[in-house]
Amino acid sequence: MNVQQFLSESKVPYEVLTHEPTYDAQHMAHAVHVKGAAVAKTVLLRADHGYRYITAVIPATRMIDFDVASRSLGQCHLRLASELEVAEVCPDCEFGVLLPFGSQYGVKTIVDSSLANEDEFVFEGSTHQESIRMKFKDFVRLESPLVLPLTKAD
Repeated sequence: MNVQQFLSESKVPYEVLTHEPTYDAQHMAHAVHVKGAAVAKTVLLRADHGYRYITAVIPATRMIDFDVASRSLGQCHLRLASELEVAEVCPDCEFGVLLPFGSQYGVKTIVDSSLANEDEFVFEGSTHQESIRMKFKDFVRLESPLVLPLTKAD
């Protein structure tokens, strides 16, 4: 998926932020000069013993709390997918990159409720040196994610 083409065709305003390659959300936040709470990291979860995938979008400053996330999703069994699994689900992205638009890959998207407090957020584009800034409300309109607790407060 070409995320810029997808957003343009959806008539959603966005900004492309180019930067030196970064390989985690905290470094990306630093590279684009955005507070970590407004930078999303996207992780792929395996649910129900691997029978389905879920795209989880959380702030760069937090980590998934698997107990909290499991309760929010009705007590399903969760674990992180491997980078190889991410590459299989999102084959048109650079290795290690997962876009927050799971619906474009046939995967449900969930978002940590703390991220919903941000007016705008930034996420990794299709490569490690490209980030996208857009309004959170536009993301919700396009993706229709479940917004629920996935992390513990700091």
